[in-house]
Amino acid sequence: MTSSAAHGQKIAFLGTGKIGEALLSGLLRAGKDPGDVLVTARRPERAAELAGRYGVGVVANTEAAKLADTLILAVKPQDMGTLLDELAPHVAPERLVISAAAGIPTAWFEARLAAGTPVVRVMPNTPVLVDEGMSVISGGSHATEAHLERAEEIFRSVGKALRLPESQQDAATALSGSGPAYFYFLVEAMTDAGILLGLPRQVAHDLIVQSAIGASVMLRDSGEHPVKLREAVTSPAGTTIAAIRELENHGVRAALLGALEAARDRSRELASGGK
Repeated sequence: MTSSAAHGQKIAFLGTGKIGEALLSGLLRAGKDPGDVLVTARRPERAAELAGRYGVGVVANTEAAKLADTLILAVKPQDMGTLLDELAPHVAPERLVISAAAGIPTAWFEARLAAGTPVVRVMPNTPVLVDEGMSVISGGSHATEAHLERAEEIFRSVGKALRLPESQQDAATALSGSGPAYFYFLVEAMTDAGILLGLPRQVAHDLIVQSAIGASVMLRDSGEHPVKLREAVTSPAGTTIAAIRELENHGVRAALLGALEAARDRSRELASGGK
């Protein structure tokens, strides 16, 4: 790590569930000094667990707000209002506030924090747990280039980070935030198909998972358009084109388009206070 987060700036994690802990551990593996990392936890036993596992400091929420240069808010969206009510009086305008809560716009935080407080909104996905996450980063009205770079550095410790305008966050949530669930759904369906075709469940699972990993690496590393990669597998009058025809006949492509639009629309509803 070479940017400001590596040079003695304190980072506090408020909310250390699975995603928060994944970010914490990734940042430490990337070289952050545990002495410059603070965490908060509701339960004393959880606090002791984090301190013992990572060697970080455990403090109250208000202390984190006073001591840290960067605050990473990783609590559930429904808990964010209570947390902000507690934090707001103690967050100085020079602090960077990073929200990893789905659906809450930066303007919501800016309205509750001191005038001029920089806020960055991030939508990570669950593969941050295995350092293969995709995090989408958007700056609020007071976030500078330096603030965005600091956020990118933190989230790149657990995968990739992409900067987008906040107006595109709902679409990104539909694609990458919810994206892993679509792949799990597909693997589940293909595994069931393998069982129907006479394979043991574990064999079907292993075949599908390794095929998915291999296809993903080829997509990432080859630079080829997915259509070209698909065509390379699709022989004239062969097995693959027969399967593709059935997928098209059953409207799978249209179903995916509709599903992603529904996810985007739901993200918009949540952002506007819908339940």
